[in-house]
Amino acid sequence: MATGTQIRTFFNGAWLDEDAAVMRAADHGSWLGTTVFDGARHFDGRTPDLEAHCARINRSAEALMITPTVTTEEMVGIIRDGLKAYTQNEAVYVRPMYWALDGGDLGIVPKPNATGFAISLEAIPMAPEGMSSTLTRTRFRRPVLEDAVVDAKAGCLYPNNARMLAEARAKGFGNALVTDAMGNVAETATANIFMVKDGVVFTPIPNGTFLAGITRKRHMTNLAADGVEVVEKVLTFADFENADEVFMSGNMMKVTPITAFDDVSYQVGPVTRRVREMYWDWAATA
Repeated sequence: MATGTQIRTFFNGAWLDEDAAVMRAADHGSWLGTTVFDGARHFDGRTPDLEAHCARINRSAEALMITPTVTTEEMVGIIRDGLKAYTQNEAVYVRPMYWALDGGDLGIVPKPNATGFAISLEAIPMAPEGMSSTLTRTRFRRPVLEDAVVDAKAGCLYPNNARMLAEARAKGFGNALVTDAMGNVAETATANIFMVKDGVVFTPIPNGTFLAGITRKRHMTNLAADGVEVVEKVLTFADFENADEVFMSGNMMKVTPITAFDDVSYQVGPVTRRVREMYWDWAATA
């Protein structure tokens, strides 16, 4: 059914056909940033890996000491119900989110069982097939678990990503290739990263400084099933300078070819095109 709805909000047990206000000024999440979210994609009438995204937000909440209040199964059901308001050909970004409501005696540690929950559905088109981006270095790095809650998809991590992206854009590039504290490549400012050399696909090994994404894992599974070798390993800027192909992997756009890293140029090669083709083929049956 078509409603013309762009944004819907699930809050306090009901769907609202608006971008509803859900947080109060004194909520712990408002003034101390204890917020987590996840992002799934609905397109062509399907919502691939929805269960995995809903399960991950509950793990993210626990990492920030926020008590999850909705099971994976319940969340999936709520989202599928909310998506019924969109037409078959609309692409929707699905954002479940938790935040802490109250803190303990010093106000810092979230109180158990004091949790806010909402889901935001927003009609956002998928990237066109020909879309690509470029990368550059950034002086900002990914933190480690001892410095930040990098084992969660937490709102408090994103200001660091934003300054990476802003620096890259100021230099005339679309995104930033980001290292960890040791100077090894971790991901980009917005997505996981892959490179191809001599027909082999490489991606940074998860080392606790970045989220190894759900879509990343899906690409790796599809590639392996297609007979392509995929290697997780320590990678440097030099490895990417010598790559044959580079592409980003993220939930928002799924596959984004990279055509340049600083002064090194790439063609959108056969492996990158195949990764995109396999994802859409898989999604059509998911």
